[in-house]
Amino acid sequence: MAFTRTRAAARRRRWTAVLGATALAFAAGGALAAPATALGAGQSVDFPTRCVPPPIAGIPPIEGTTTAVISVDNATPKVGDTVQVTYAVTKPAASNPVDLALPADILTPSGKVVLGGAQTGTVSVAGPKKNPPVPGKGAFPGFSMTGSFTVTKAGAITLSPGDYNIHTSYLMELDTPCTVLNPPAPVSETVQAGDDQPVPNERTLALGANSGAPGVRVTVTGAKFTPLTEVTVAARAGAAETADRMTVTTDSEGGFVARLRVNDPATTGIVAYEGGSWNAEKGAGPVPYQVVDDTPTPPNSQRITASVKAGQLSMTQAGDAVELSAVDFGQGGAATGALRTVTVKDFRGGPAGWSVTGKVTDFTGPGGAAIGADRLSWTPACVAKEGSPSACTAGSAGPVGTGATLASTANGTVTGGEFTVDAQLSLDVPEFTAPGGYTGVLTLTLS
Repeated sequence: MAFTRTRAAARRRRWTAVLGATALAFAAGGALAAPATALGAGQSVDFPTRCVPPPIAGIPPIEGTTTAVISVDNATPKVGDTVQVTYAVTKPAASNPVDLALPADILTPSGKVVLGGAQTGTVSVAGPKKNPPVPGKGAFPGFSMTGSFTVTKAGAITLSPGDYNIHTSYLMELDTPCTVLNPPAPVSETVQAGDDQPVPNERTLALGANSGAPGVRVTVTGAKFTPLTEVTVAARAGAAETADRMTVTTDSEGGFVARLRVNDPATTGIVAYEGGSWNAEKGAGPVPYQVVDDTPTPPNSQRITASVKAGQLSMTQAGDAVELSAVDFGQGGAATGALRTVTVKDFRGGPAGWSVTGKVTDFTGPGGAAIGADRLSWTPACVAKEGSPSACTAGSAGPVGTGATLASTANGTVTGGEFTVDAQLSLDVPEFTAPGGYTGVLTLTLS
C-alpha cells in the first residue's frame, strides 16, 4: 500500500512539473516582460493577443494584453541596406500561476515583425534559449527576439509587433502560439529609407568623323560631364587604351571640345572620362573610330587584318541541389555542406568587373516549423583560370541572409577571364528544432 502511494505521489510531482512548464508557456504567450533596447528603440505599444496553451495543460485559450517595443539599428537606411530588428515584449499579462518554481533556460521565443508603408511583408525574429529561474507565483522574465530585413523601397517603412510563439523545453517539448487579435498591431517603430540608386550617367561623346588617316586629328565633343573638371580623352584598341590621349578641362556647363591626334592603326574607338583611369560611371564612350591606313600595298603583296570579337558575361552551376549534414534533435549545431561549384565566364573584353551575390529564404520544415535565413553562413572561395586578366576576390565569410557577396572582380583597363567559385555552407540549427527535413532556396545573381 505504501509503495502504491509513493508511485502515485511521484506521478503527481512529474505532472505538476509538466503543468508548471505549460503554465509558463501560455502565460509567456500573453506577454513576457523584456527590457527595451536603449538606442534606436521605438514606441511601446499595447495590443490584444490570444494564446493557445499546449493540449496537455488542459487550459483554454487565454486572451490578454501584450506590451511590446520594436527597435532597429539603423532608422535611416538606404535601399539595399540590411536593418537589424529587435522585437521585445516588455510587460507580462500574467504571473506564474502555480507554486512550482521553474528552472532557468527553458524558453525559446520566435515570431514575426510586420512591415508596412513603403515596404510590406514580415521579418522572422527569434530569441536565445535563455531565461532566469521563475519562482512560484512569481513574475515572468522578459525575452526579446532579433532578425533582419533588406530595404527594397525608399520611403517610410513601419514596423509592428506580429504573432509569436514560445517553445518550452522542460520535461517535455511544448509550443504556445500567440496571435495578434485585430491585426495589425499598432506601429512601434518607423524607418525612413532613402534611395541610394546611382545618379544616372548622362555624359555624352560625339566625334567629328568616324575614321581618318594615321596622325589626323579628330574633333571630340563632350557634354554633361562635371563642370570645371579635368577629363582624359583617349583612343582605344578594344578594351585597352593606346598611347593616343590628351587632357582637357570642362567648361562651366560640363562640356568640352578636344582635337585628339590618333596614330595607332589598331584603334577601334575613343573614350573620355573623369579621374586618373577609366570609370564607367564618370565616362562616356567608346565611340567607334577607325584608323584608315592609306599606305599603298607594295607590288605582289597582300594586306592581312584580323579582329577579336567580344563575348558575353555568363554563369553556370554544377547542379541545383545541396544536401547538408544531419544534426541531432536536442543538440542542434552546424549542418554543413558545399555549394555546387559556380563557373563565371567574362568574355566581354571591356573595363567592367562583375559580382555574384546570394540571398536565401527561411528553411521550412514539418508542420510549419522554420529555421531563419540568417542562420545560413558561407565561406566563399574563388580561383581565376590561368591567364585571366582579372583577379577574383572571394566574398567575406558570414551569414548569407537576404544579401551577401559570393565573389567579384574589380573594374580595370582590361578585365575578363574564367573563374571557379565555391563556398562551404553551414546552417546553425537550434538544439530543439522539430525533427524532419528543412528546405530553403539560395538564389545567386550575376551582375
